[in-house]
Formats: sequence, structure tokens, C-alpha cells
Amino acid sequence: MNPVVGGLLSALTYGVGDFLAGLASRRDSPLRVVALTHPLSALALLGLAFLLGQPVPPAADLLWGMGAGLVGLVSVLAFYRALALGPMGAVSVGAGALSAVVPVVVGLLAGETLSALGWLGAAGVLVGTALLSFQPGDRGQGSGVPLGLLAGLGFGLFFVLLGQAESPGVLWTLAAARVASSAVIVPLTARRLGLKPENPRLILASFPGDMLGNLFYLLAVQGGGLAIGALLLSQR
Repeated sequence: MNPVVGGLLSALTYGVGDFLAGLASRRDSPLRVVALTHPLSALALLGLAFLLGQPVPPAADLLWGMGAGLVGLVSVLAFYRALALGPMGAVSVGAGALSAVVPVVVGLLAGETLSALGWLGAAGVLVGTALLSFQPGDRGQGSGVPLGLLAGLGFGLFFVLLGQAESPGVLWTLAAARVASSAVIVPLTARRLGLKPENPRLILASFPGDMLGNLFYLLAVQGGGLAIGALLLSQR
């Protein structure tokens, strides 16, 4: 896939998913939201992989996916909690922007290059993140922003690990990520809170955004590299 198209589609689908997940997390525990959405994503990805006949990637790619899934689990829990604390707009933009920094740095260290426009975009990401870090006004209104920025760093590492998968079987790699996170979060949530959702409709509506966002990001990275994919994703 063209990296620009993939990156923009990833940003769009992540943005919709973030908004719906934020609403779900305000009506339910973020722990339960993740415990229900991640298995749904895993099942959907496995089903698509079977239906499309994608080749199973090497074990190394699946391990990269599993590692990314565990890192992403911690990050998404922090992110959903930050969305619940609010303000949702600042949290979402800040996390999305900061999540681009880690992949860009790793990509540049690996020998990737950015155009002048790419460097301008990177500077914009850093400036925007700095502005969001120091919001004026009532501290309570921005109480979710620091946690959102921390989640953004975790997402950056998640994207770096996910981007190490180079085989065409991207659906299997993403499914491995969600299976790994589900194996941890589902029994933990079942034991602590139970798995009955407060708002099933929001749960069902939010999981496709995260799933498709990951898919389009991985396709963008395979087409254009970590740095380009991450910068485009930061527009979420």
C-alpha cells in the first residue's frame, strides 16, 4: 500500500476508535473496555487472515507482534484512563503526536531519510506536544494529559516493535499482538471486575477503529518505513 494513503487511513480509523473508546471508558472501567475489545480484534483479524488466505509469517514476525501486543496493552490502558480523565481532544492529539517521536527517531537511526516537509512535520509534532504538556488553567481539567503523553511514548514503542515484521502476512502479526494482550487482560479483568459491559454498543463500535488503525499503519510502514508511517499517523 502507498505509505501516504496507509498512514492517513490509519490516522482516520485510529481517531474514530479513540473517540468511541474514550466514551466507553467514561461509562465503564478502561480495564473492561480493553478486555472486551482486544479479543474481538483478535477474532476479527484471525477470521480475515483465514478468509483472505494470507500466508502465515515466520515465527520471528509473530514474536514481534506478541511483544508489541504486551507493550501496547499497558499503553492503551493508560490511554483510555487518560481519555476518561480528559480533556479527550488534548489527550488524543498529545498521545498521537508523541507516539510518532519514537518511531521517527528509530527510523532515522536505522538510515531512513525525511524530506524537508517531513522534517517540518516532525518539528510540528514536537511543538504541539510541548504545548499540550503545559496547558494553562485548571489542573483538574487537564489531569489526563500527562498520562496521555506517557501512553503516547508507549504507543511509539508498540509501533516500532510492530514495524519489525516484514512478511506480507500482516493480519497474522496483528492477531498475534491481540492474542498476547488478550491472554493477559481477560483473566485479570474477569477476576477483578467481571466481563459484563456497562455499554455493549460502545464496545462493539470502538474495536474496529483500533484494529484497522494498526492494519493500515503496518501496511504504511512496509511501504515507506517507520519514520514516514509514524509522521502520518501523528495526524490522528
